[in-house]
Amino acid sequence: MNNDLSKKYYSIGEIGELLGLPTSTLRYWESRFPELRPRRSHGGQRRYSPEDVERVRMVAFLVKEQGLHIDAAVERLRVAPDGVSRRAAAINRLHDIRNTLADLLATLNTRR
Repeated sequence: MNNDLSKKYYSIGEIGELLGLPTSTLRYWESRFPELRPRRSHGGQRRYSPEDVERVRMVAFLVKEQGLHIDAAVERLRVAPDGVSRRAAAINRLHDIRNTLADLLATLNTRR
């Protein structure tokens, strides 16, 4: 997962592509998670800030990685958002490390 959020705002399509989620899922999560309220442009388009993207990542972590139902994920975010954020960040770092190691192993195997 790319952690470089250099833009000020992202469209819903960019967030879907960045996180590997359909835009319909993002729209649905907005209706269920009070934390997910991106700003809207004058034309009504969603404009996600980097902070909004991190909130979506936390929801994706709870629902997709941890397998929680929506109501349980809403409650977890309400009770302990900092714990969810730290745990999601740690797991993302571990995924990045695993991918790096797999790339290194593949490179070593091709040199033999």
